[in-house]
Amino acid sequence: MKLVWCLLLMCCSMQVIAQEDDNTYPDYRKKTEGYTRMAEKDLKGEVASFALAALEDRLNKSPLPAIPPVDYGANFITFEGNGIAVTIRSGPFDASKHKMGLYGEKKHVVRIDGKPFYGSYGATPQYSIASVVMTIGKDTVQIPKEAYGDLYSPVFTYNDEKGTTRTYNGVYLSPDKRTIYVYMLNKELIGSYEVTWIIQDKKYLRRVVDSGILK
Repeated sequence: MKLVWCLLLMCCSMQVIAQEDDNTYPDYRKKTEGYTRMAEKDLKGEVASFALAALEDRLNKSPLPAIPPVDYGANFITFEGNGIAVTIRSGPFDASKHKMGLYGEKKHVVRIDGKPFYGSYGATPQYSIASVVMTIGKDTVQIPKEAYGDLYSPVFTYNDEKGTTRTYNGVYLSPDKRTIYVYMLNKELIGSYEVTWIIQDKKYLRRVVDSGILK
């Protein structure tokens, strides 16, 4: 009888291990764009005032002035104020037009067109970020496709417990008004990822991306 129980336990253990192995897959996304790897101390200090990856550094940080959201829909959100306007749009993702990099027997999606990506990592995304458009006064700031081309599953708004529509996203202005931070918090299969696009002196400077948020 003991032998039977031992065999059953071994079988159960092997099944659990097999399931764990089948549901795990490597994370190929580089960490060099994350908050902790930022070398620019002034920018890092300002990002710390709103980014979730910077919670431990937020103590005594004053909030930056925010540009308010003025319009939104299922596939876009617009912020406008202080002569600045930002619109982020999404579009449907058609997997048939892309090369999908798969991993394991369950074919987890770990690359799209040869590159790791953010948003529903491990599965096929339904939506991508299609564009990020910014104007400052009469000038249009060019946000390159490389800054958002690997970002998927955008979340523009949510409803709170009272049914009020709100957003986790934001546009922030540095105290000297030279730098603008465009922030998004988007979905993963487990948790979320956040991205901040940084524009300085009317030019795109860089982005900051962290995954594994709110697991």
